[in-house]
Amino acid sequence: MFFDIALIAYLTDRLFGEFTFIRHPVVLMGDFITAFEKRFYRDSILRGFWLVFWLLATVLALVTPILLIDNPWILGIIASSGIAGKMLYTSVQGVLNDPSSIRYLVSRDTENLSESEINKAAIETYAENLSDGVIAPLFYLLVFGLVGLFCYKAVNTLDSMVGYRSEKYEKFGKAAARLDDIANYIPSRITAMIILTLFGKLGKLRQTWRYGALHESPNAGYPIAAMALSLDVSLGGPTSYFGVLKAKPFFGEGREAISADDVRRALSLRPRIDTVLITILALGAIS
Repeated sequence: MFFDIALIAYLTDRLFGEFTFIRHPVVLMGDFITAFEKRFYRDSILRGFWLVFWLLATVLALVTPILLIDNPWILGIIASSGIAGKMLYTSVQGVLNDPSSIRYLVSRDTENLSESEINKAAIETYAENLSDGVIAPLFYLLVFGLVGLFCYKAVNTLDSMVGYRSEKYEKFGKAAARLDDIANYIPSRITAMIILTLFGKLGKLRQTWRYGALHESPNAGYPIAAMALSLDVSLGGPTSYFGVLKAKPFFGEGREAISADDVRRALSLRPRIDTVLITILALGAIS
């Protein structure tokens, strides 16, 4: 396992975040997806499969030569671009100072959200993206190295761009969406257990699994449910997307009015996550 590279990557992201002087790998993946879609889009599952195939093949072709570098510091710094912990924390924290910035973090309609709904969206985003942006990338980096990390980021980027259940992407994005479901199955549940453990709520594991299964995504509901039960609030509920109210289930058993203090309590998880992850990765690196 790649403990040393994962430790360096996590610390680099924690200290410096994204390197703005270079074009981010996820942006480059997005450029590839956009170009492929413009040139080859068709309302077809097969055509969507080829998008997935060629993006992953391109990522493999670009990452494989990097593996020739026999320096964990260089590899760790490169790998840090696949972890988004600092950016996630800063973005959600920014909502406390500028509630309107929530529009950059969520796909739901934000024009008429109440203060409570903005806070709820911020907490849901933080919980879900702890899995997608931190735990899952670390998991695949730790187990499969840089190849695993960047292939995961490719799958996750595909899902975020074409993995929607809409008229345009129902077929074209199906392969991407299903692959993302598979890739996030283990990390989402690990994330839920981390949240519960660090908040001292592991006794609510059964409720987390029950509520998590209500989400239309096979994965996203678990960290959201874990956060809701840890904070004693109810997340989810009816949500408007593109002017249409969607009847989403509630996650959790607490109050529905979400305050800024609840957002702060969710964000208070970061130093505890840092301590646990850095300790585990450091012990693995020196063993």
